[in-house]
Amino acid sequence: MTKNFDVIGLMSGTSLDGLDIAHCQFTLNNSAWTFQLLETETVSYTQVWLELLKEAPLLDGVSLALLHTSYGHWIGQTVDQFIKKYNIHPRLIASHGQTIFHRPADKMTLQIGSGAAIAAETGITTVCDFRSLNIALGGQGAPLVPIGDMLLFSEFDACVNIGGFANISLTSKKKRIAWDICPANIVLNHLSAQLGLPFDASGNIAKNGKTDNKLLAGLSSLSYYKQHPPKSLGKEWVEQYIFPLLEGSSLPVEDLISTFTAHVAHEIAKNIPSTKGSKVIFTGGGTHNTHLMRLITEQSQSEIVIPDNRVINFKEALIFAFLGVLRIENMVNCLASATGASADCSGGVVHYPPSRQKKLNQQEK
Repeated sequence: MTKNFDVIGLMSGTSLDGLDIAHCQFTLNNSAWTFQLLETETVSYTQVWLELLKEAPLLDGVSLALLHTSYGHWIGQTVDQFIKKYNIHPRLIASHGQTIFHRPADKMTLQIGSGAAIAAETGITTVCDFRSLNIALGGQGAPLVPIGDMLLFSEFDACVNIGGFANISLTSKKKRIAWDICPANIVLNHLSAQLGLPFDASGNIAKNGKTDNKLLAGLSSLSYYKQHPPKSLGKEWVEQYIFPLLEGSSLPVEDLISTFTAHVAHEIAKNIPSTKGSKVIFTGGGTHNTHLMRLITEQSQSEIVIPDNRVINFKEALIFAFLGVLRIENMVNCLASATGASADCSGGVVHYPPSRQKKLNQQEK
């Protein structure tokens, strides 16, 4: 039996590069999944939205709830424009939202961007809030992509994504495991902003800076790196442990970027399979950092596979689209083996609005 699914996946990461929109088609043939990644766009945030999302953790409860709603309506309107632009007819939207708090030790995570508002704006069934059930079951609420890696990218020995954080998933002892490796662009972009730049293009600043071995050793000695998976990182951890080390070093910003890039490369190389010839696929914005990728390659025995730009840039949006399909089908979309939860689960809140056709009819009146 073959089933087909036409879906839009939405992703906005901690680096706040913009809203990634991916139109995807999935096919389930017996038990095998395949996918097509079709139209894609990244919609950059205006300066107003950037400031609102950056300051969100400091808001009072009512203001944060209002932002949650208004951001959801903005997402819905943006997706509606995308749908009309490409004249497509998705049956499902899966939205990750924007992470504001992630504190699994306190059984709390918060991604804003109201799924109800998205559904209302588009007239399309919307799945959101993918992490909360896993957190409630004692999991880290992250990483969520491993089941997508396992079912859609099974030809690789490991999958690494370098975004705000670098994370990895792989199969070990017949179980899919995953963990956050280290902070990446969340720190590098923060440092680049001090030079008036949004990011370190191709790693040129890092390449021309000096790596400080003392700071590098201090970063590598952080206790998180000695913990066994499952484990995950959040912005709060970066603010508590990484920024004080960087700010206390008195190094020029260029050298901080060079040193932290070396740190990211070292931690990634240390975590990917060490068997010669292992195939590891790399995606995420950090993959465009050619200096970083060269450092990883130099320290690894694995075959580093860099796919086409569409997969690099939109793999997370693709996989959240897939998680939405699994949720609608009442299939497991979050693995206990990857997150440390007490059980596998099918996470996500589903909003069923009036049909899109009814919404369009109402607009014409």
